[in-house]
Amino acid sequence: MCFSSTLVAHTQVVMNKLAGPTSSGTVGLVTATCPANTRLLGGGARITPASVGSLKPIAGFPTVNDSAHGFGQKAAAHGETNPDSWSAVGWNGGGGNSNNTTYAYAICSGTGIDVSGVTVTVRHTSVSGPTAATTGQRATAGCGEGDGTLVSGGAAISGGSLTTTGFTGPGSVGDHLNGSYPSTSGGSPLGDRTTTAAYWTADAHTGAGSSPNTYTDAWALCADDGI
Repeated sequence: MCFSSTLVAHTQVVMNKLAGPTSSGTVGLVTATCPANTRLLGGGARITPASVGSLKPIAGFPTVNDSAHGFGQKAAAHGETNPDSWSAVGWNGGGGNSNNTTYAYAICSGTGIDVSGVTVTVRHTSVSGPTAATTGQRATAGCGEGDGTLVSGGAAISGGSLTTTGFTGPGSVGDHLNGSYPSTSGGSPLGDRTTTAAYWTADAHTGAGSSPNTYTDAWALCADDGI
């Protein structure tokens, strides 16, 4: 996503990492926080090493580094403004490895910019499923009137209630994300150089087994630079 703003002319990346997850069916959650007096504009997730085939990122979402959000354990809710952090969640589907590492990336506005007039609004959607083996589910969140411009989004497959409780893994070790992308309101991916993006979609999928009590979540980050 490319954000055109006469105010936010440059950005910076903050990275944080966590050892793990190492055991089957466990998560590793890590949070990267933007510097003071900046705005969160997006984020990313990564897990290593690639040689452990059961490892995958299963969530990346906006949050706030405060006690109300469990210092990144709980996602920002629909309608919240100016989250300051991005959390990434790694999922170990079966293979153990003592060198597993989960990385979170926060994309923040650059230093030295007066962001007091900038508002970043969170839009969030949670959908039940997928629960049957080898099936998919999509969730789509979109910017509303007055929210400004879509600048990024997040996605998760999990045990649900991500804005009110700490992150829990989905119902099956084979669950994964197929995609996290800008989309139409119906969840279809947008083409190259589309300039009217307003929605973000999370595309989740189960593995070979059933996955009870599993949810798919999507977040859209919408920025108004006040100009």
